[in-house]
Amino acid sequence: MMILSLVPTMARAEEPSVSAWLMRLHEASRHRTYTGTFVVSAGTQMASAKIWHVCDGDQQMERIESLSGTPRSTFRKNSEVLTLYPTAKVGIAETRDSFGLFPGLLKSQSAALDEFYQLKVQATDRVAGIDADVVQIAPKDGMRYGYRVWSEKKSGLVVQLQTLDVDGKTLEQSAFSELQLDAPVSAAKLSQLMGQTEGYRLERRTTEKTTAAAQGWTMSSVVPGFKSAGCYTRPVALLAGASGKAESTMQWMFSDGLATVSLFVERFDPARHTQVGIADLGGATRTQTRKAGAWWITGVGEVPAATLASFVQALERKK
Repeated sequence: MMILSLVPTMARAEEPSVSAWLMRLHEASRHRTYTGTFVVSAGTQMASAKIWHVCDGDQQMERIESLSGTPRSTFRKNSEVLTLYPTAKVGIAETRDSFGLFPGLLKSQSAALDEFYQLKVQATDRVAGIDADVVQIAPKDGMRYGYRVWSEKKSGLVVQLQTLDVDGKTLEQSAFSELQLDAPVSAAKLSQLMGQTEGYRLERRTTEKTTAAAQGWTMSSVVPGFKSAGCYTRPVALLAGASGKAESTMQWMFSDGLATVSLFVERFDPARHTQVGIADLGGATRTQTRKAGAWWITGVGEVPAATLASFVQALERKK
């Protein structure tokens, strides 16, 4: 496989392209079987989870058990995702893109990656007892964050990841504290556990694929490197006094292959929509909101404040 031949290039003067190197890491996240404990830290917040992952032919199976915060178990079978909340006895079923496989560094295949990022081989290191190559993915402009990635030498499985701000400071970090590669994980067992929903109230979160144009929205300007990564609508609660008319929220997603931004549009509700402006959620994620006539726009993304503002301000109602 051509991508796998990139392993020895880590020691050469000529570094691999960002897109090819990231695809190798993405394929490793799909095809390696492993169990491990993953820890995420952002600012003063820290969370951990136990992960089981197995590839059985074309079938991807994954179980993520939260070890902090609200107890929950998330199961993934290819694009089908089920999250169980044992305390509330509620299960949420939904469909997600396969690029969301843990740890989800590569968000989409994009030719823009090599235009807007460069790969810098840094060193070798050990994480959770695993020998790893360390590289930095540096942005070529100030419109996106950078990343430092530790990947297992043999396959490219990501074992540690840092998100870096425009000054190179760490905003967010995630890493395995323990990891067992080629672990005896059974796809049949994970599938069986996923089906154990007796006593749970199951909710299906449905989305409908659409286009922003069909919903009456457009962008007055583009943000360099970012392309539309899909547009969806999902139903929301009925508005008071709406005579039973169902309302929906539109989510328009953008990505440059690494960074992602989502624009959410819904009817303005003065009782709920009171905070206008930008908010830092901690770590690399921030939000920005604004009122546009009868509509409320919320931008969410792991990008610098100026980039998120460009998206939120550029979204406008078609004339």
